[in-house]
Amino acid sequence: MDKFFRITERGSTVSREIRGGVVTFFTMAYIIVLNPLIIGNAQDADGNFLGGVAPPDNFALIAAGTALVAGVLTILMGVVANYPLALATGLGLNAFVAFSIASGMSWADAMGLVVIEGLIILVLVLTGFRTAVFHAVPAQLKTAISVGIGLFIALIGLVDAGFVRRIPDAANTVVPVQLGPNGTLQGWPVLVFAIGVLLVITLYVRRVKGAILISIIATTILAIIVEAVAEVGPTFTADGVNPKGWNLNVPALPDSLRPPEVGDRPAL
Repeated sequence: MDKFFRITERGSTVSREIRGGVVTFFTMAYIIVLNPLIIGNAQDADGNFLGGVAPPDNFALIAAGTALVAGVLTILMGVVANYPLALATGLGLNAFVAFSIASGMSWADAMGLVVIEGLIILVLVLTGFRTAVFHAVPAQLKTAISVGIGLFIALIGLVDAGFVRRIPDAANTVVPVQLGPNGTLQGWPVLVFAIGVLLVITLYVRRVKGAILISIIATTILAIIVEAVAEVGPTFTADGVNPKGWNLNVPALPDSLRPPEVGDRPAL
């Protein structure tokens, strides 16, 4: 493995690359959940949903496709290009496809445009034109783009954690935002999020190896324990909106591993 990927030659170690790969997987795995929620809920111009069935029945299909494509392309990137870069669905581009492209045509036509776009990019890469454009962009603009993408993803994390809530207005849009459901920080998910952020910062500052991975695992375990004890539940339920609930997924144990019922549940 070391010889094939030239790991030592590049100044790294096999164990470091394995840790980096695991951390990369955990930091990117959110797209497996988020992609079905974005493109799975969008209807095309004919009123059809992606996958041929209405949500949430199509979520598993889209999640499987998302994971399969990301896995295959990431493996090819390592084996063929010999470059440690993970590839997956782009957050933001999927929303653009779902709400700006598919809404004006069928899903088949929209995905056809995605294929054409990929072929055009391939031609630009093979001809060297993409590299020329990349070098022509000022370094300051490249930095600004990276910072902007980072802030965008950070805002999504804050919203999904319940730290920041979107405020629908009379037009049913989702801007602006505020702290918590009522301008204050409330709920167990917010506390778990804050503990996770503080933990990763502390471990990183103390130069602990695998700080991000350790923090992700520890925070996940904490979230599962909190849900098992407090029964927070999801944000959106059949009975309405639970402003202090979990977004995306509820960190619950399988039924066979759940602890027995206890008396009163603590509330935050």
